[in-house]
Amino acid sequence: MSYLFTSESVSEGHPDKVADQISDALIDHFMAFDPKSKVACETLVTTGQVVLAGEVNTKTYLDVQQIARDVIAKIGYTKAEYMFEAHSCGVLSAIHEQSADINQGVDRQTADDFESKANAQGAGDQGMMFGYATRETDNYMPLALDLSHKILEELAAVRRENKRIKYLRPDAKSQVTIEYSDTNKPIRIDTIVVSTQHDDFGADEAMLATIRKDIITYVIPRVKAKLKPSLRKLFNDQITYHINPTGKFVIGGPHGDTGLTGRKIIVDTYGGKGAHGGGAFSGKDPSKVDRSAAYATRHIAKNLVAAGVCDEVLVQVSYAIGVAKPCGLYVNTYGTAKVKGENGKKLSDGEIAKLVESVFDLRPYAIEQRLKLRNPIYSETAAYGHMGREPKTVTKVFENAGQRAEVEVELFTWEKLDYVDAVKAAFGL
Repeated sequence: MSYLFTSESVSEGHPDKVADQISDALIDHFMAFDPKSKVACETLVTTGQVVLAGEVNTKTYLDVQQIARDVIAKIGYTKAEYMFEAHSCGVLSAIHEQSADINQGVDRQTADDFESKANAQGAGDQGMMFGYATRETDNYMPLALDLSHKILEELAAVRRENKRIKYLRPDAKSQVTIEYSDTNKPIRIDTIVVSTQHDDFGADEAMLATIRKDIITYVIPRVKAKLKPSLRKLFNDQITYHINPTGKFVIGGPHGDTGLTGRKIIVDTYGGKGAHGGGAFSGKDPSKVDRSAAYATRHIAKNLVAAGVCDEVLVQVSYAIGVAKPCGLYVNTYGTAKVKGENGKKLSDGEIAKLVESVFDLRPYAIEQRLKLRNPIYSETAAYGHMGREPKTVTKVFENAGQRAEVEVELFTWEKLDYVDAVKAAFGL
C-alpha cells in the first residue's frame, strides 16, 4: 500500500536561519585569519536586536558587530519597515574565552606527524552523529527535502530579481509531501505548502489571491523546469497547494519570531529521513564532532551508495569527549545491501560496518584533514541544507578590523564521490 512522507525547509530569511548564517560567518572569519581557532558561538535575533554569545580560543580579533550586519544585509533585511534592519539593529556581543577544561582534551601538545596528531586530538564533545544517503535523487538526498529546498532557493532568486514579483520579503517556509509506492518509489507529489513573507500591497483577499497565483503559476514552474524529466512527472494537476494558509504574512523575520542558532537541524540534514543525533552544526568549529563527524558520516553514506554497496544507508558514529577513537560505528542498509563476502553469502550490516572502518578514519583530526574542514567554508552551509550540495572550489575574500585574507577553498567536500574506488576495492565490487 502506498504511503506519504513529508519534509520541510526554511529560507535564508527565516529568523533561525538568520542566526545560523551569522554564527557561521563568524566561524569563517575566525578560520580565515586563524585556522586553529576553537569556536562555539550562538546567535539570537529578535525585533531590532542581535545577541552574540559563545566561547572562542583564537589569536585574531574580529569586529563581530560588522560581520553580523553584513550577513543581515546580504539576506535582504535592509528596510526599516521590516523592524529588523542591518544597519540600525543593535548588536550585543557576549563572546568570551573558551574553557581551558574543555580545550585540554581536544588540543594536546604532540609530535608533528599525522598519527601522533590523530591520536592526540580528542573529540570536542560526546554524542552520536548520523549520515544518510539514498539513490532516489542524483545528489543522494531524500526527494521531499530536496524539492523543499529548491522551492525556497527559487523563491529567493525571484525576490532578488525584483522583476516579475516585487512584493516578496526574506522570510519563507516550504513543505513537500510525496506519495510513495509500497516498494519505496516516489509516485507523485501530493501536497506543496509555501508560506512567504510579503509587503502589504492591497486588500487581504485580493493580495492572497495574487500571491497564490504567482507561486503556483510562476515560481513552481521555474522549479519544475530545472528538474530532470523523471522528477517533472511527479508534478500533476491533483497537487494540493497551501499558499500562505494562515492569511497575510507581512510581519515576519526576527520581528515576527525570535531566531536562534541550531534550531533547524532537520532542515539542515535529511528532512526527517534516517536519524539525527541532536547536535547542531552552525557556529561550531570542526573540532566539534557534532559538525565534523556528521559531515564524515554523510561522506561515507554517499560513497557507499554511489559505489553500489546499497541503495539506501544510515551511518552512525559516536564519541567520548577528549577521546580520539570513536566509541562505535553502526550501519543500517535497510535491507538494500548488494555485497557478498568471500563465502558467497550476503554481508550483514555489521560486517559492512567493519569494512567501512577499514576505509574511513573517523578520528576527529583525520576527519578535519580528509575533508579540509579547517578552512572558511561554512557560510555556504548555513541555508538550504548542509547536505546534498555541489562540491566546488572558490576563492573567498575576508576583510575585517583592518585585516584581509584571500583564501581558495573547497566547499562541501563531504559531498565528493572521491572514495568510490576505495569502497569498491574494500567490498570487491
